[in-house]
Amino acid sequence: MKSTENGKLEKTQSRSVKGIITSIATREGAGFAVRRPFPTQSLSLVDPFLLLDHMEPVTLAPGAAKGAPDHPHRGFETVTYMLEGHFVHRDSAGNSGTIGPGDVQWMTAGQGVVHSEMPDEELLENGGRLHGFQIWVNLPAKEKMIAPRYQDIPSSQIPIAESEDGKVWVKVIAGKSMGKEAVIDTKTPITFLHVKLEPGAKLEQAIPYQYNTFAYVVEGKGYFGKEQLPAETDQLVLFSHDGETVSFEAADKQSLSVLILGGMPLNEPVARYGPFVMNTQNEIVQALQDYQNGRMGAIH
Repeated sequence: MKSTENGKLEKTQSRSVKGIITSIATREGAGFAVRRPFPTQSLSLVDPFLLLDHMEPVTLAPGAAKGAPDHPHRGFETVTYMLEGHFVHRDSAGNSGTIGPGDVQWMTAGQGVVHSEMPDEELLENGGRLHGFQIWVNLPAKEKMIAPRYQDIPSSQIPIAESEDGKVWVKVIAGKSMGKEAVIDTKTPITFLHVKLEPGAKLEQAIPYQYNTFAYVVEGKGYFGKEQLPAETDQLVLFSHDGETVSFEAADKQSLSVLILGGMPLNEPVARYGPFVMNTQNEIVQALQDYQNGRMGAIH
């Protein structure tokens, strides 16, 4: 509900669905499999979001786990959200740590860092379950060259909201939902929620009308937007800008796990080449030169 000029309350308009995109299968890093709804030929970005990679749930044999060895980043943020398994990260500034089930790492690459994300020794040696996400969030031009920053947030510190009947569960990674507010600080106004609905349960989530917003179905089947269009595992639902909420519900006989992401668009030129995202091609060339000349450091 929202308040009008005369003080009366009116029902807030729920957004319609602009499109539904099915992820493509691809490989990243040293060869681990991901499902990617964007960037693809059909969808290049959802400003300010540059990429969404879903490391689908898989049981790995001993020695089969792969990661992303030493690689540079400049000009944006990487957000890693683990559901199963453990990854170890290290970088050229001497930072290191491990993130596991439910944990989030929000890395602001800024002016540049060389980064490594690899499965932990247990997963490498003995195999096991792996499932998670990596999302790239663009930085505004004025902040592309800021100092790198990490926010490693363990699952226990990320707020959880639940409905009284227990049929709606929301992990509030960024933004607000159901009275809970995230602990992560973002450079761009963002909502990032992991929502789980029991069969037949519904949620109407407030989202500022300016935000570009989408839902990604992690698992299950649901109905989205005011048209109640169906979408299922590995599909992305892109919402229009015709309302201040997004609504969705789980199918009658299936639970639904979905990521909801919304962000204020930067509306700036995007020049991208691999792990560098800047505003001009000249800045990309400079990033390549800085990396090749060792100005982003190295992992020791």
